[in-house]
Amino acid sequence: MSNDVLINTALRLAAPDIEALLRGQMIAAILQMFIYPGRQFALCPADASINLLSIEQYYHSGFLPIAQTSVAEVSTETALIKAWARCEVCQPMDDAKSLAALSLLTIWTQEALQEILKQRQNIFLAYLRVYYLPEAIEVPVKKNSQFIALPYPLTVSQANPVLSDRTFGIRKHQLETRQPPPHPELENLQSALASLAITNPAAKQLDQDIKAFLGWTTEQLIQQSDPDLAWINCIAALGYRSIEQDKGKSNYQAGTDFEDIARRSLEFLGFKVESDYKGGAGGLDLFCSKPYSLVCECKAGKSIPDRTVEELDRIGKRHLKENYINTVRLIIGPGKPTKQLQASAVISKISIINAMTLQKLVELQAKYPGSVDLIELQKYLAPGQIDYNIDEYIEKVKRQIQLRSHLVQLVKKYLENTGFERASVDSLHGAFSATSLNKLQPQEMHEILVELSSPLTGYLGRIKGNDWKGDRFYFLRDLPTPQN
Repeated sequence: MSNDVLINTALRLAAPDIEALLRGQMIAAILQMFIYPGRQFALCPADASINLLSIEQYYHSGFLPIAQTSVAEVSTETALIKAWARCEVCQPMDDAKSLAALSLLTIWTQEALQEILKQRQNIFLAYLRVYYLPEAIEVPVKKNSQFIALPYPLTVSQANPVLSDRTFGIRKHQLETRQPPPHPELENLQSALASLAITNPAAKQLDQDIKAFLGWTTEQLIQQSDPDLAWINCIAALGYRSIEQDKGKSNYQAGTDFEDIARRSLEFLGFKVESDYKGGAGGLDLFCSKPYSLVCECKAGKSIPDRTVEELDRIGKRHLKENYINTVRLIIGPGKPTKQLQASAVISKISIINAMTLQKLVELQAKYPGSVDLIELQKYLAPGQIDYNIDEYIEKVKRQIQLRSHLVQLVKKYLENTGFERASVDSLHGAFSATSLNKLQPQEMHEILVELSSPLTGYLGRIKGNDWKGDRFYFLRDLPTPQN
């Protein structure tokens, strides 16, 4: 297609900056070198150590929970690339007088911008047009330069931009002229809603509506006919809640609230959570008996204390005795674990995940019931911080669903184009082989088509033949494609 683009390099930016670009919350990036307009590259997340100041000093307070979550998800060995970008404008950032206006139009504090100008020379502000990749790719982490070479050339398209042409044009003009935000009151309201939206689904929805009105793309809320599933959108927020963010509640109550929603999450995923081991002083936060033994420590606030591993080991051995050694051990909490905590977790064979990672798993299960296979998931529960492992598992499941969604559409389109009422495996395999997706052997395709025509799924119908080659399939209903 004419819209296809071949890219060979990736631009390394702090993970929070990329998250803001993906949300449409800003269209700018700070670079240490000039790049020509029209240059195209992938966006590779890096940890926040590439910034000059701490996260709290670098980003606006309303963006901090998002920044902390995105940093916690960064792996030290591989990076997950979700988008690519084209540079539209690149200009020197040397006008100290405009920093206050620039701060209002981005996620960076004025203090951070001033420090950048003070400590670094030849700083440039790039305006980026960002596009989602059809699926995320992983690359080895390299820290030697702002641009890195991709392991292989990547063919991408402009089919899925973060912002529409019109919205991007408005935001670009606003940034070029340093015009103040057109709705500062709404932006202030959005920031004020952040803590209320943690526990109030209506406030969460209003928060999303305001972001949409402002022209920011946002995370999709779980849209289900069952209003009880609104709690899913609060998992990560409750994990980050502390007494500073939620006045009127103690840190103990914040921890209890997160423990409760973690319990609900694990049950929703299919674990059997035993009430006999309920938390409190000297008790286990969560203990799951099926499909395998899993003990879980939940921490809410800004970070996971270094002593958490020792606490879990001590309490787990007290309650489970000799069974503790064969039990899967998990800590769920906020922020990025310290080196000491990670080292202790590896020694004690304890996995650590972020609250947002738990939310992603539950979101997947809510949208595609039964998609999270807990036995398969166990293979990804390695010692240490494993957010990236779980992301790998989620992406794997999404690819499997995307394949099935494609096959459902293949049956639908084949029957529409041919006028036939049913389709054979051989006919579908011929049409499938003409696509750019991974090739399937006919018998492999047949197995998936049978799965999709099960009464428990009901996306396709099946008329059984004398053998698998004689089976005929027809379309019943669409299978939505997962979004990255």
